[in-house]
Formats: sequence, structure tokens, C-alpha cells
Amino acid sequence: MRKLFLLTIAAVAFMLQANAGGFQVGLQGQRQTGMGLIGTGYLTGPSAVFFNPGGMSFLQGQYSFSLGISPIVSTVAFQYEEPSLYEAQTDNPVSLPFSLYGAGKINEKLSVGLGVYTPYGSSTVWGDNWRGRHIVQDISLMAIYFQPTISYKITETLGIGAGFIYAYGDVELNKGFPLQNQNGEEGQINVNGSTANYGFNAGLYFQPSETFSLGVTYRSEIMMEVEGGDATFSVPSSLATMFPETNKFNADLPMPASVNVGAAYGVSDQLTLALDVNYVFWSTYESLDFDFEENTASLQDLSQPKNYNDGAIYHIGAEYLFDETWTFRAGFYYDSPVVPDDYYAPETPDAVKLGYTAGLSFSPNRNLSVDASFLFVQGLERDVNYKPENFGGTYKYFGFVPGIGINYQF
Repeated sequence: MRKLFLLTIAAVAFMLQANAGGFQVGLQGQRQTGMGLIGTGYLTGPSAVFFNPGGMSFLQGQYSFSLGISPIVSTVAFQYEEPSLYEAQTDNPVSLPFSLYGAGKINEKLSVGLGVYTPYGSSTVWGDNWRGRHIVQDISLMAIYFQPTISYKITETLGIGAGFIYAYGDVELNKGFPLQNQNGEEGQINVNGSTANYGFNAGLYFQPSETFSLGVTYRSEIMMEVEGGDATFSVPSSLATMFPETNKFNADLPMPASVNVGAAYGVSDQLTLALDVNYVFWSTYESLDFDFEENTASLQDLSQPKNYNDGAIYHIGAEYLFDETWTFRAGFYYDSPVVPDDYYAPETPDAVKLGYTAGLSFSPNRNLSVDASFLFVQGLERDVNYKPENFGGTYKYFGFVPGIGINYQF
């Protein structure tokens, strides 16, 4: 029974760290999404607040604003390990990550900005009666980052910038509990909690010529400290003293740091090629520890090893200026898995992820553009096992992410 509760809480950690698995999509700008989620070394607007604060002081115009939304339509398919023929598929609701940025020049060298964006925000619904219901039935995550940012143009070719991040997250999970009452109905567990903490985003942007630019950024680790999370049990009355109906827990959940480098080169007046590499320090996630407010003989403070691996994401993209009104984009990225085979859980399926992107901008005048993007992300098949529950099989998944946004500068 102690293990059963650990599985529930572990699912919360997986979703709070959704960047490690599932659909890792940096949907923080429509133009960047269209180019394969590129933005570290290529400046396309005030979304530099997120992608590279060092480039914000190079923006054209006195003031710049952008707003975008990117609905995620995703499906995960599961095939139980052979010789079983059991299959299941998620019925996920549409998630709605958004981004809002504003930037302005104090003078020719100093600029300030603000970003409000959702780096995490998704739901996974397997259903009440699927075979893995004792690990998870459904889970949802909402996270919002607020980032005031400052940027300084050191020279005509080099800029530096940094942003303070306030991160807020909220998560809820439901799962079945394999204990039945006199009517044969299984128990139920609901876990929910919210947390907030701080971090920073810093970057350098170097543009030695009109055709070449280079960027380097560092996003700090943010330790999401869940305090007073709620765990509600619905179990047979005979076990009520072992699993109190309501309980509280504390846990520390690291969102890892990353180093990001990127470059862009203008092949011609119309065509620009760019690339990014993101290296994420997931090895900081060594174990998951929980401190419960109320302990019983079956519910003690718990610790579970994770032993995640560091991971890298490789991006390549292109932008083509057709004329003063239309711009077209395309890109691709490769995202390596970080979750060990023995701890692969259905909350956030993790695999080699391939992302294919396209986008365009319509600019009726020099100040305004309407930007659209589309991302198809595919998780390659992976045969794995969740060791704590001995639940193994083959996972594969895909997601469609259309996006729309506007940019305005004056």
C-alpha cells in the first residue's frame, strides 16, 4: 500500500517536469515555432525576452509587442507487452499554451521587457478503466512564467541581457486504488497541489554583420517546492485509519537548468538559415522525496530513485522573405530521451521526438504582422517498463500544434 501511494505522488513530479517527456515544445513565439523552435541566435521580435534577453536591445522600433496561442492536440497509444494483445489510447483535451511579450527602449543602449508565457501546460486522459489505471487515470498541468527582463547593448555588435523568472504551477491527478468495497467498487485517489519559485534567464547576442548572428543563453534551475499539497483517499472504511481521507505532503521537484547556443546566417537578401542546440541538465533529478504531514504504518515518508540523464535538442530552420508582405518558414528538431527504461511511466511518455514545423507571416504594413505556425511532433516507438509497478509495453505518440499570433512595433 505504501508503494501505491508513492506511484501516485511520483506522477505529480512527472507532470510538473513535463519538459522531460511527452511533447517538449517551446511554444514561446510563432515565428520561432515555424523555424523549428529556433531563437537563441536569431532575433525575430520581442519573444527575445524568452529566447535570448541579450538580443532584446537590438529590436527595431521604440516599442514591440507580440501575442500568440498554440493549441496542442495530442494522442498517446499503448500496446501491452507481448504476448498480450491489449491496447489503449488517450483521449486528451486540447491544451492552450500562450505567450505575451512587450519590450521598449529606454535609450539607444538600454531596453526593458516583460514576458508572460506557459512553458508547461497539458492534460493526459487514459480513462477510468484502462489497464494502467492504478498508475494514472488522468492528469493535468498548468504553469505560468512571469519574466521582467533588461537588456544592454554593450557595443553595436554585442548585447547582454537577463530576466527574473517567477514560476507558478498547478497540477491535479486522479488514479484508481486497487482496494474494493463491499460492492466491488475500486478506491480512488485525487492528488493536487500548487507551487511557485524563482529563477533567471540570461543571454549574450552577437551580430558582427548584417548576415550573421550568434547567441548563447543560460536558464537556471528552478526548484518547485510543493508545500501543503492535498491527497484525498476514497478507500474501504476498514482501511480509513491506514490512509486518512485527507492528508498533506511536501516535495521538492527540480526543473533543470539548460545551456542554449544558436547561430543564423543570411544566405541571400531573402533566405536565412539558422540552428540551435539546447542542452538540458536532467541528471540533477536523482531522486524524488516526500514528507507527509500525517504518517501511518502504511504511509511513511518516501524516497524513490530517478537517475535521469542529461538530454540535448537539435534544431534547424529556414526563413524566406518572399516580398514585403509575405514571409515563409520551415524547420525540424530532434529531441533525445532522458527517462531511464525502468522508470518510464504513462503520465509523460518520453522517447526520441521528431518535430516538423512550418510557418508564415503576413505584413500589411511595416509595423504589423500576423504570424501562423504549425508543428507536427512524433514520438518514436519505445519498448519500456515501469519497474515499481512492473507495467511494460510499447508507447508511441504524436501531436499537432497549430499556432496564431500578432507582432506590432512602433
